[in-house]
Amino acid sequence: MKSKIALFFEGQVLHFTGLLLLLCALYFAVQTTEMQQGSFLGLQTTDWIVLAAGNAIAHQVYVWLCWRWELYSQGVTSTFGEKAFLLYKIVFSILIILRPVLAFLLGWSNRGSLDINPWVGYGVSLVLFLPAIYMMYSVVHFFTFNRAFGIDHFDASYRKAPLVRDGIFKWTPNAMYVFGFFILWVPAFLFQSQAALVAAAFSHVYIWIHYFATEKPDMKRIYG
Repeated sequence: MKSKIALFFEGQVLHFTGLLLLLCALYFAVQTTEMQQGSFLGLQTTDWIVLAAGNAIAHQVYVWLCWRWELYSQGVTSTFGEKAFLLYKIVFSILIILRPVLAFLLGWSNRGSLDINPWVGYGVSLVLFLPAIYMMYSVVHFFTFNRAFGIDHFDASYRKAPLVRDGIFKWTPNAMYVFGFFILWVPAFLFQSQAALVAAAFSHVYIWIHYFATEKPDMKRIYG
């Protein structure tokens, strides 16, 4: 049997190794002129890149810490009592909402830096936007936000809930990672922004690192 400390850090070598490689790739990508082009609200495009990447890191590290602390020690609940999951959700919601917001602000700051026909960009944006919206509809009507937040780490009764196979989840059980993150690619094509394109790639790859390093081991522990 693994100790609680070992379980808490399970998969995190993969997490932080993958993150380090992504940050190195992002650093070298930002050195190009196109990636540094533009500004918005007094901030340079490079500042918006830092904010977008920093928010993604804060979000996923926060989820890892809360999930593992609660799953193996009930630490969040013992600290905050009945309001534990609510408080966790509030911070989670702020961080997840900021991801598309910062993606759009970055795209606008760096608009016109991606050399594609604007109408092609608009078309690709629409193609990406529609499944992302359908994913949100499927979460609301079939999966529920509480399960998306990871309530099964907090409430053992949810661990008996069946897998969802309705809506977009008919296509893949990982629809939130596959289709939900399409929304982060929309600004890159809508505004023809190279910086937004790279930031979307960073965030989308990083959420899959979260899946393999944190969520998948947790689901194995929770559901067997």
